[in-house]
Amino acid sequence: MSVWDDVVGQGPAVAVLTRAARAARDGTTGMTHAWLLTGPPGSGRSTAARAFAAALACEDPAEIGCGRCSGCRTALAGSHADVTVFSTEHMQIRREDVEPLIATAQRRPSVARWRVVVVEDADRLNPTSGNVLLKTIEEPPAQTVWLLCAPAVDDVLPTIRSRSRHVPLRVPPADAVAELLVRRDGVDPAMAAFAARAAQSHVGLARRLAHDEGARIRRREVLRLPRRVRGVGDAVVAAGELVEVAAEEAGSSTTERDAREKADLLRALGAEGSTTVPPAVRAQVRQLEEDQKRRARRHQTDVLDRSLVDLLGLLRDVLVVQVGAPVELVNSDMTADVRAMAEASSPEETLRRADAVQLARERLAQNVAPLLAIEALALSLRPAQSGQ
Repeated sequence: MSVWDDVVGQGPAVAVLTRAARAARDGTTGMTHAWLLTGPPGSGRSTAARAFAAALACEDPAEIGCGRCSGCRTALAGSHADVTVFSTEHMQIRREDVEPLIATAQRRPSVARWRVVVVEDADRLNPTSGNVLLKTIEEPPAQTVWLLCAPAVDDVLPTIRSRSRHVPLRVPPADAVAELLVRRDGVDPAMAAFAARAAQSHVGLARRLAHDEGARIRRREVLRLPRRVRGVGDAVVAAGELVEVAAEEAGSSTTERDAREKADLLRALGAEGSTTVPPAVRAQVRQLEEDQKRRARRHQTDVLDRSLVDLLGLLRDVLVVQVGAPVELVNSDMTADVRAMAEASSPEETLRRADAVQLARERLAQNVAPLLAIEALALSLRPAQSGQ
């Protein structure tokens, strides 16, 4: 057992981080105070960061990241006193989010040798919050380590990435992801292989597809979109359905949490059990509700983006068939549909559709209204000869 067991397909990165953890323990060169872990979605950036934090907290004198000691287990579970993991549910990481992290980073570790602060989605730092964080990274406390995660180096503010040691991660092989699902989650091997391939080696999405039949059904409906859209009316209807499903999924995953957060806030403010919100606490409740709305919007955007990634995978398969590339299809369970789409269009049209999907992703990331972005995409998916 090791803290690195769930970091699949990342041998070079694991080797670098393991050497650094050993240097940190031995007091030799090779350890630094700020790290930037980058990789495409599903590569396991956060998993690798948590594993590295656990290795730094490991109490086993003979092994780095044993996975058995209290330090490793609590760090991986998110309950270690000296390991802080921050992730935002907003579109940006704000100054008020960063300031508590900086205060935490200034404190000496209580039980471990290092205090570790993990910032997921460091690409969401804006210039204000990034500059606040930069001051701490430039002059770090002696026993604090910052672990920043982002999709790519260029997504992080130049001043921060220039002061961090970069560790790139890659998309893991699908068979490695499937093996993880079988070993860790007890998934049937055939289902694990399908889920890993369909999720394009995104570990989190593969796990969800393997366990959630509803997710598999929704994915298949998304992949029917290019063949459904023949005219403007089809495009508008299909876009509305896709956005509505994403909103329902976002709502179903946040409703219970929202209610619990509101109840906790009212209890903390001494207003528990009130039939109406007392005037004295309305401002705090209103702020919480605004935060929850922003969180739901981001979740909806994330759901839509996952759907668009699935569409890109389908179009990639169509192009593979059209050009006769000797590679395995992502959607091998839809081979007949892929071949039909390939025969009904040209490589140029497939590339045009893929560009439209990528443009929709960029618009969603720029906070364009989801319905507008998806309607524009659906219109672009119409056959080139369609003038309807």
